[in-house]
Amino acid sequence: MSQSTSQSTSQSTSRTINTSAQPEHPALAGYGWDAGWQAEFLRATADPAAAGPDPLPGRVVRVDRGQCDLVTPAGTLRADTEYVVPRDPMRVVCTGDWAVVDATGTPPYVRTLLPRRTAFVRSTSSKRSEGQVLAANVDHALIAVSLDTELDLGRIERFVSLAWSSGAQPLLALTKADLVPDEATVAHLVADAESSAPGVRVLPVSARTGAGLDPLATVLAGGTTALLGQSGAGKSSLANALLGYRTQRVQAIRDQDGKGRHTTTTRNLLPLAVERGGGVLIDTPGLRGVGLWDAEEGLGQAFSEIEELAADCRFQDCAHEAEPGCAVLAAVESGALPERRLHSYRKLLRENTRLAARTDARLRAQQRKLFKQRQELGRHLGERKRGPRRKA
Repeated sequence: MSQSTSQSTSQSTSRTINTSAQPEHPALAGYGWDAGWQAEFLRATADPAAAGPDPLPGRVVRVDRGQCDLVTPAGTLRADTEYVVPRDPMRVVCTGDWAVVDATGTPPYVRTLLPRRTAFVRSTSSKRSEGQVLAANVDHALIAVSLDTELDLGRIERFVSLAWSSGAQPLLALTKADLVPDEATVAHLVADAESSAPGVRVLPVSARTGAGLDPLATVLAGGTTALLGQSGAGKSSLANALLGYRTQRVQAIRDQDGKGRHTTTTRNLLPLAVERGGGVLIDTPGLRGVGLWDAEEGLGQAFSEIEELAADCRFQDCAHEAEPGCAVLAAVESGALPERRLHSYRKLLRENTRLAARTDARLRAQQRKLFKQRQELGRHLGERKRGPRRKA
C-alpha cells in the first residue's frame, strides 16, 4: 500500500468512526447543528478525494442567483452553488440547507448538500410538474394569519396541509390580535381556526403590544422555524418581535383592497433572540399562491377527522359523494362534520391528484379509466330513467 493510499484510508476512517460523539463546531450549535448533522457530515466527507482537503460544514442563510451565504465554523462565507447541479429543482440549494463547503476555492463553493430532514415544498406557479422548496430542515412551520380581515379557513387548511406534508410541526399565529375589539371575539376566532386545523396549536399574538409572544417563543425555542403567510399578514412585524431586533422593514397594507405589499423579498435564516430561548427563523416572502405538492399525507393529517370517519364507510374506496353507507356523509347530515370541511377536503384532494398525475403516467391512465367508467355509468343510468327505446 502506498503512503498516500494509507493516509487517505486513515483520514477516511477518522471521519467515520466517531458518529456518536459530541458534535464538533460548537459555534454552529445555535443554528441547529447537532450529533445527527455531525454524523451526516462525516459520511459526506468520508472520501477525502471527493470532499477536498479541508471541508467545512455550513448552513445556508440566504440564496441569491447562483450564490449563497452560509454560516460556518470559519465565519460567514459567500459561496458559489454551481457545483451542485440544479437539474432536479428539488435539490437546488435552499435556505436552511446544511452543506459541505470547500472554503479553499476561489471563490468558495458548495460541494454537496447533506440529506434534508424536512422540506416545505409548494408547486410552481407554472403548469410544469415541478416543486419549489421554500425552506429546508424546518422543525416548525409558523403560519401567520391576520385578524384584521375575515379568516380564510380554506387558506388555513391549505397551509396546514403543506406544513404537515413537509414533516414539520405546523403552528398558527393569529396576528394583529390588538385590532380585535374584545377577548370574546378573539376566543371565537381561535376556535374557528382550531376547527380548521386539528392537532395544530393556535396562538393569538400582537407584535405591537407583545401579547402572546412569550408562549409562542417558548414553543419555537431552540429549533428552526419557517415563517409563512400571505403578504399583509404581519409576518415582518412578527419576525422583528421574535428576533428581538428590527431586521425586516414593515409596510402598511393597501387601503383599497386590504392586501399587503411584499416587504420581505428573499428567504433569510436569522437567529432568534437568546432571551426568548434561541433557535433560528427562516422569514419567507408573502405567498399569494400556495399550490399543493405531494400533499396526500399532509391532507390526511389536516383533515384527520374525515379520515377517521372514512374508516367506518361501507366501501373501502368510498369517495364520500353519494355512496350508501358513507360515514362521512352521515356525519355531515347529522351536523357532526361541517359541510364546508368536506368541500374543502374534496377540492384539495382533487388538486393534489391532478398535480400528481402530471408526473405519473400510470396515475393519468387510471384517471382516464375512471372518467370513462363514470361516463358509461351515467349513460346507463340515463337509459334506465328514460326506459327502453320503442321500435318504429
